[in-house]
Amino acid sequence: MIEFIRLCAGFLVALLKSRAALQTENLALRHQLCVYQRSVKRPKVRSADRILWSLLAKTWTRWKDALIFVKPDTVIRWQRKRFNEHWRRLSRSGAPGRPPVAEEVKELVRTMSSMNPT
Repeated sequence: MIEFIRLCAGFLVALLKSRAALQTENLALRHQLCVYQRSVKRPKVRSADRILWSLLAKTWTRWKDALIFVKPDTVIRWQRKRFNEHWRRLSRSGAPGRPPVAEEVKELVRTMSSMNPT
């Protein structure tokens, strides 16, 4: 009897939700089912899974309600890790230190300093 009441309450809540919210929740639950189906005992979370949940956490306000296979704090940790890795990769792309100064600029500075010693 309790299950029937819970089912009816869930149906009424589903009627009041927007279509986009229902589709997003459906996507989240189906994704978790796929993760469980490809796992044996413990869910094996791949980088694509982490990216999906990071995006869902940014765009969907009720993402914590549909999250079952990991804790919400884990998703937030994934977001922070990706943010740090992104900026680390960007900062590594250039040469370290100050960029080189052209010889013409060096000569101009020398000329200006010799003309104006103060």
